[in-house]
Amino acid sequence: MIEDCKAGKIDLILTKSISRFARNYVDCGQIVRKLMDLNPPVGVRFESENLFTLKMQGEMQLMMFSGIAQEESRIKSNAMNASIEMRFGSGIFLTPPLLGYDRDEEGNLIINEREAKIVRLIFFFYLYGYTCQQIAETLTQLGCRTKKGNAAWSAGSVLGVLRNERHCGAVRARKTFTPNYLNHKSRKNRGDRLSYFAEDHHEPIIAPEDYFAVQKLLSNAKYGGRGILPEPHTITEGALRGYVAVNPRWAGFEAADYREASLRVCEPPMAPEPVRIEAQPGDFDLREFEVVRAQFFQTVSMPCVTLSVKGIYFNRVCVQKLGETKFVELLVHPGEKVLAVRPAEEKGRHSLCWVRLTGNGKWMSRTVSGAAFIPTLYQLLGWELEYKYCMKGVCRRSQEGAILLFRCEDAETLIPDRMFEDAGRRLLHSAARRTVTAFPATWADSMGNNWYTRFRILEPADTDGSGNWGLMVPARPPSGGGDRNFIESEAIVEGIQDLIPQVRREGTADGG
Repeated sequence: MIEDCKAGKIDLILTKSISRFARNYVDCGQIVRKLMDLNPPVGVRFESENLFTLKMQGEMQLMMFSGIAQEESRIKSNAMNASIEMRFGSGIFLTPPLLGYDRDEEGNLIINEREAKIVRLIFFFYLYGYTCQQIAETLTQLGCRTKKGNAAWSAGSVLGVLRNERHCGAVRARKTFTPNYLNHKSRKNRGDRLSYFAEDHHEPIIAPEDYFAVQKLLSNAKYGGRGILPEPHTITEGALRGYVAVNPRWAGFEAADYREASLRVCEPPMAPEPVRIEAQPGDFDLREFEVVRAQFFQTVSMPCVTLSVKGIYFNRVCVQKLGETKFVELLVHPGEKVLAVRPAEEKGRHSLCWVRLTGNGKWMSRTVSGAAFIPTLYQLLGWELEYKYCMKGVCRRSQEGAILLFRCEDAETLIPDRMFEDAGRRLLHSAARRTVTAFPATWADSMGNNWYTRFRILEPADTDGSGNWGLMVPARPPSGGGDRNFIESEAIVEGIQDLIPQVRREGTADGG
């Protein structure tokens, strides 16, 4: 605007009010002064306040009216926020135009069956494995139209349909908020303001289970995941019964999914009962003796794994113990909080490449990227994302092969120096080191576990009598699909085949 005034394109600026002219009275005064300093000067006429800057007696008058206008804007903003809070708190939500729905006289959402077919087709396509761009191109070819009547679809418009919870009958209010009434810039609500969520608010077009399945697929898309929504795979027999396979390319699973998958095949671990030991004459009485923890000794010859949000690193000993296999499978037992690592095939569903080949032909450990699943493991184990965790493990062998086991409750915590203070742990600090090693607080008054109650993993008594533990029993989804909550693959295909001809006919009837 100032540049146009300097070029002589504007002689007079006419505005409704001071509040619409500038964000605040300081900006208003600065702009007016710049305009009056031009040659020739440019005036501003404010209709609401009946002011003309070229005829004002002084700048104080403008500043006074500007301050009043800014205060009125603040009061109106607070009143609007209070009104919105009262409306949402009473269950009265805003219902802007939405594909698949019309509004009745009372503002309630009523299904528009013609548009609902497009919504169902979009969800079926995505569950089947199509990308948003592929869906947009398909809808454009079929002649479908957006809510605004546009015949051309984009990936963003498809994503908006997939992300909108109102298609499954729910409403989430206060997704965004405006922190500053002066600039009116909205921000995503990430817990800064109270939000509201109502289920069964109106009739759904998409089943809630299918909607949430799509949300998991969307959240995993940034890791390159595609295809039908996977299910947790659990080992149902053998010594590893109850262990759940970690899918390295899927971010949709939550800690609760791992727990539920494990509980489907085994009971939750019971609290250990007190052990009563009766020493017989001539026997060694080891009730007051402890097995010292391996962490207090030189552990270079022990299997060791370090986890951080950036990845997982296994030491050279782990690679040697498993016979320098290139691919492994990571398993977790949510109840016992034990990680297991066993050899896997290259094309396995849960395979991880954990080594690299050096120039001299030797296999060396490599950091395994785990952005898709490590945050979930941290949540499952109750760990802090800011820390690294190091665990010493054991190797168990049978006729089938070898497996590594790590007890997560005995993990050492590696804390950066900037986060040195942690009242809940015993800290060992060295000024020359960049991290602080912290041991669990339960270790404070002992050097290890009692001889008779020490933690054992896969002792010889766990075998089936022939020396086998069933270490290589494959992890499988629940028999018969288990408690599959979302639509079956066959139903998705049938739905797509049924909807495409209907949508094409209706698009042709509209001239698409």
